[in-house]
Amino acid sequence: MTTSPLHPGYPALHPSLPPYRSAKVLPYELHTQALNFLFSLLTSGGSSDPPGSAFLPPLQHLALISTLIVHPSLTTRAKTPDKLQAANLALKYLRLVHKTIGPIAADFYTVFTFTAATTSGRRGVNTRRTTGEVDSPAIDNADRVNSELANADGVWARADDFWQAVGWAFNCSVAHKNRWNRWQLWLDFMTTLLEDDWEQRGHEQKKDSLIIKYINAGNGANGGEKRILRAIFADGNTRSLTEFKEIWKNETRERRPPKDDAANATKRAMTKINIDENDYGDYLLSSSSELDDEVLPLAKETNASSPSSEHTISDGSLVFGGSSALSLRLRLLSLLSTIATVLPQDFTSLPTLYDLYLTHIRPLPLESFSLIISPAGLRAFQPAAASTLTQYILRSLISSAAPLPRRDDLTQEVLEECYLPWPANTMSIVDNAKISLCVETLLRLLDMVVGIQKCQVLIDAVEKGIVAREDKARRGGKKKGEADGGGESDRVWLRASSKRIRSVIELADSS
Repeated sequence: MTTSPLHPGYPALHPSLPPYRSAKVLPYELHTQALNFLFSLLTSGGSSDPPGSAFLPPLQHLALISTLIVHPSLTTRAKTPDKLQAANLALKYLRLVHKTIGPIAADFYTVFTFTAATTSGRRGVNTRRTTGEVDSPAIDNADRVNSELANADGVWARADDFWQAVGWAFNCSVAHKNRWNRWQLWLDFMTTLLEDDWEQRGHEQKKDSLIIKYINAGNGANGGEKRILRAIFADGNTRSLTEFKEIWKNETRERRPPKDDAANATKRAMTKINIDENDYGDYLLSSSSELDDEVLPLAKETNASSPSSEHTISDGSLVFGGSSALSLRLRLLSLLSTIATVLPQDFTSLPTLYDLYLTHIRPLPLESFSLIISPAGLRAFQPAAASTLTQYILRSLISSAAPLPRRDDLTQEVLEECYLPWPANTMSIVDNAKISLCVETLLRLLDMVVGIQKCQVLIDAVEKGIVAREDKARRGGKKKGEADGGGESDRVWLRASSKRIRSVIELADSS
């Protein structure tokens, strides 16, 4: 028997049969084509009754796809529209995996593991998984993806842990808007994933949730819970940028546009891909080389930590990086609050956590403070958690003569006796305005959840408090460290809150 010269022991093809074509392996940098193929695998069989199992790629591919969403070479420094399209497709694909497979079955717990920049390899599992398989395969380095984006240049290797990525993302929301446009998408997906992963696990499984994994990693270095809170409140100042640095080299800079950009664009459009000749156009440009290209600083960006005077009152979200960044910050704070309530032994106690919240929230200027301490700002929190946090901040500001409630359970009687009638413990206009905002928030929360009963005791408590706060602020003046402690802008906040409190009482049920 004649045997194959390439595979001894296997029979050779009959001489009369046509020869097979030679094969070449496609490069991993053809991201758009690969993602479109993965989309078709994921959605195939979904319309059948019952739906068939959805096919997922090996774990290391999902890790690579998550990097594509935010890597500079495919986003803010993309050289071709195809690269930016790949970044957008990557986000859509992960969202679809999360929606159709779920965070637990897709094994994001294993996929999204930070490995530190010294990691030379990436995850490796060479068999395609289906959602019908309960046990996820072990991850090793046997079959790593041959791409820098999946290894040393991936987000999971570049960032020390989840909280460094969070801190850098929020730094970008204030100081580097171009990068925030991409980090926002990545962080929004990750926050949704963390929320759903936590929610879908039973009580006994919550210790194995992804957020607990990230908390444990964050607690292992540089101050634990305090560092986690500094990451969530990162604001682009020098200290924050020093602690939460850029993930990739030259990440905040743009590639210098070529002088003959029009000619190059025409040339690229005419370039043909010839796989047989190992010619892939510009698909195989190294991501690391793109980051080392000659770069120019981005155009000067709006720095929300130093808002112009015309925005000081109207847009307090600027210090948080805008409304989208504030929303993500509050969602993370809410998730941590839930964890401290359910699993304090795996994180920290709720009072300890709220002490940290207080450290960051209380010093905020009024226009920013009001965006957090308000029913709209606290929508991310459960009503009980929103009430507890507001009371915690209120008690740090209120007059020492005010009686303390025995419990955090909010009732109309507690409001009437402990909160509504009292001013701040200082004569600062800002502090008294913050007391008013806290009281207003508690009143609205109680009205939304259980309703309030309009009565003379309630009316008297409201009026006594309004008069006490305005009188104390009038006798006071500028508090040390306040930019406009005696100015009309702060008095506007106090009077506007007093007016809204009266409106809530006027609309209350008197039956």
